Amino acid sequence: MTKDSRPIRVVGMSGSLRAGSYNTAALKAAIALAPEGMTIETAEIGDLPLYNDDVRVAGYPPAVQRLRDQLSGADAILFVTPEYNYSISGVLKNAIDWASRPPSQPFDNKPVAIMGASGGILGTARAQYHLRQMLIFLNAFPLNKPEVMIGQASSKFDEEGRLTDEATAGFIRHLLEALRDWRDRLS
Repeated sequence: MTKDSRPIRVVGMSGSLRAGSYNTAALKAAIALAPEGMTIETAEIGDLPLYNDDVRVAGYPPAVQRLRDQLSGADAILFVTPEYNYSISGVLKNAIDWASRPPSQPFDNKPVAIMGASGGILGTARAQYHLRQMLIFLNAFPLNKPEVMIGQASSKFDEEGRLTDEATAGFIRHLLEALRDWRDRLS
């Protein structure tokens, strides 16, 4: 359990739709590595329509409402982002755009952790910094440290997408413990 003895419910969101995504594999690893008293459920973003404010004004589509409800009910959020063209993926941006619209956008005052995996040596450094900028605007509370940027991901996961690198597992575990403590501090 956490310091305030309440279990912590985290919603994890992978910014990749690819079947063999290292980011989705990293999210699955986080689910398995969650500390006692923490549960991580996955938010589905692959079925969201492209953001269109005319559609929003007419009423949130069911997939969008599901995501907004899931995020609203969470104690914290874990973003697992790939890096595309030095930024976050279009599908993750689309999900954030849909979820962040009024009324009662669910990122407000929410503790957030960020991690990501890529084939490059820098991991997802640039994407994570762009995501942090968005989260500040949304009045979310991103955890500053530790940072988990899984570079050269193909050497850290096996063919089935299982995390095989113990150091990376330790980094993810430490991030989740810090998220738990951050949630407690903000409560």
